[in-house]
Amino acid sequence: MDTISPQMKVKELFKIPKPLISFEFFPPKTDEGKGRLFETISSLKSLKPSFVSMTYGAGGSTRQKTVELVSHIKHRIGLEAVAHLTCVGQTKNDIQGVLEELTSQGIENIMALRGDPPQGHKTFVKAEGGFQYASELVGYIKSRFDFCLGVAGYPEKHLEAPTMEEDLQHLKEKVDAGGDFVVTQLFFDNADYYRYVDMVRKKGVRVPVVAGLMPIQDYSQILRFTAMCGSKIPAFLMEQLNRFKDIQQKISEIGIDHTTQQCEDLLKKGVPGIHFYTLNKSQATLEIFRRLRAAKLVPV
Repeated sequence: MDTISPQMKVKELFKIPKPLISFEFFPPKTDEGKGRLFETISSLKSLKPSFVSMTYGAGGSTRQKTVELVSHIKHRIGLEAVAHLTCVGQTKNDIQGVLEELTSQGIENIMALRGDPPQGHKTFVKAEGGFQYASELVGYIKSRFDFCLGVAGYPEKHLEAPTMEEDLQHLKEKVDAGGDFVVTQLFFDNADYYRYVDMVRKKGVRVPVVAGLMPIQDYSQILRFTAMCGSKIPAFLMEQLNRFKDIQQKISEIGIDHTTQQCEDLLKKGVPGIHFYTLNKSQATLEIFRRLRAAKLVPV
């Protein structure tokens, strides 16, 4: 297969006068899962995403899979790939090694994150010789490499932040250290996003703030996710989900309807980008885009 290597930093894509559309995936644990992932990426490639990202878990094998997958996506599939990188369980030397490998693979974009607390811990524990905060990771990368860096934002406040003001200060520190754009945690009420962007701007942060959305497809799963990340489900939406919680098809329809409405509103109001948390599935995202194209809100 011929190698295809798009060369573009995400921060340059924001200069194009149209919203960025991107998709997030995670490294599968089995060969079967890997096959399904590539089927999903192949399906979603038809939507012409600006970039796709690959998450990064604790543990050497998962880390290595992230590097391998982003390289394959960029050079074989021909989509711009963003590699996630976290502080979890890693020394500076470990991180240096990953950064060197990503550089050797021609990867130009990274989502620089602190990461979730290690398994068995309620709060984040810094690895000996590692980083405590995402801002430290961002500064380290920027001082040694030429990556474009995305950082995380939390419209409803990070669970561990005592106040929104403190959370906003942490975001500013990440951007001041070299963050080029922000991708938000998933949210279900656009008012939270607009309020957040307003607060971010008042804090002096000028980089693009991409809206992170997750189409609800499973009742128990979304309850777990929102409990883990602190996102709330609006009362009217929760009422619908509770009413049909035992009917999988209905839950999927409710999720697609709601995310479509979120996208329509965001696109009409000039959002710089929408990032879909796909969970390695394509059906919901494809249907949302079919509706957005019918409404002439995204290109055919």
